[in-house]
Amino acid sequence: MSSTSSPLPYDRQAVINLDAIRANVRHLREIAAPARVMAVVKADAYGHGAVPVARAALEAGAGWLGVAHFTEGLALREAGIDAPILAWLHTPDTDFAAGIEAGIDVGVSGWELEPVVAAARQLERPARVHLKIDTGLGRNGCPPALWEDLVNRAVEYQELGLLRVVGVFSHLAVADEPHRPETDDQVDRFREAVAVAENAGLDLEVRHLANTPGTLSRPDAHFDMVRVGLGIYGLSPFETQTPEELGLVPAMTLRGRVANCKQVPAGQGVSYGLNYLTTEPTTLVLVPLGYADGIPRSVTGVQVAIGGKRYDLVGRVAMDQFVVDLRTNDAGELLGEEVILFGPGPDVPDAQDWAVGAGTINYEIVTRVSPRVPRYYTGTADEQDDGGEAAPVAVAEELTASAAEQAAAAAQVRAALAAPDERNTDSAGDAGAVLA
Repeated sequence: MSSTSSPLPYDRQAVINLDAIRANVRHLREIAAPARVMAVVKADAYGHGAVPVARAALEAGAGWLGVAHFTEGLALREAGIDAPILAWLHTPDTDFAAGIEAGIDVGVSGWELEPVVAAARQLERPARVHLKIDTGLGRNGCPPALWEDLVNRAVEYQELGLLRVVGVFSHLAVADEPHRPETDDQVDRFREAVAVAENAGLDLEVRHLANTPGTLSRPDAHFDMVRVGLGIYGLSPFETQTPEELGLVPAMTLRGRVANCKQVPAGQGVSYGLNYLTTEPTTLVLVPLGYADGIPRSVTGVQVAIGGKRYDLVGRVAMDQFVVDLRTNDAGELLGEEVILFGPGPDVPDAQDWAVGAGTINYEIVTRVSPRVPRYYTGTADEQDDGGEAAPVAVAEELTASAAEQAAAAAQVRAALAAPDERNTDSAGDAGAVLA
């Protein structure tokens, strides 16, 4: 792999390829068609940067954006993004009024319905609601025994003009294990829940159940829209299939620089606990990333790439750094050389390698990369227009506008959202036309 150059100096850096995001969204759209695609950009787009990723996904044809919390959706609105957004995770302290005023759709599992209605009444503006049924995951979602009551209450509020039920949705539990029969059960329960809602008189705009693994392996779960998260970042949800086999391109490369390089004798202990001892005279390399940057402290048995070769990470990961054993004293002077922890391509480790080494999943590896690691974006609109290299962007410059700019953007959003139903219906319709 030839690494992406950056005109900015860096000690550590996450390079995000927005062209990969676009390619993944287009590929997933083709798989899901004629269903629409919701690009899930919660948790700062799985660590990739919510605003630039959201823009890239929309440019590639995603019709909706998905977030966990209203605060995440409000940040997208403040950045000038006016596409349909759904937020689905709330507490009694959630500011429903702020979300409704910004035109963000509300996921409702039960208890939220009355607070949402109260906020809508206060604003004199109907809320756009997606009712969630628990089809077997056992987290959020209305229990099946209470589903008919929730639907009937929503119908009453809709008749009063306080809300509009836009959709019905649920979430798959084991779609990443395609052989599991529980997914069949969840699809069946979802169909039953949709039938109850439609028989009660609800005219649903979208029915959505499939996540990334469901999109890739269960066409019967696509319905009107799929919610893709991991897939748009180019990672595989399946243990036995690589991103390449699924037609996906990993979007993140995590890299650093060699901070120190020294020769040591056999028997040299490495890092806290001294649980690693060199077996022969060798060269140790220090890399300035640690668990404060999101590197799992528990990781073992992983490698990094330096100069096109792979070397073992040894000893315990510290807060700010880890050590690599080159197992040679003939490596030459490496101070300042690039170290690639993971990324796309055959010559470097990938996020799945790190997930195995940490006993976790690749979702966590990319998502936990901390804000202390600057993001650098390639494949930006400017790069595409003039053929040059993407402008380097520090995190603060890319994601934070001045107070005046934020106020102006918020004013534009409020004006654009004056008629929320027309706006969202039109946007979704356009997306459907693209996918037809």
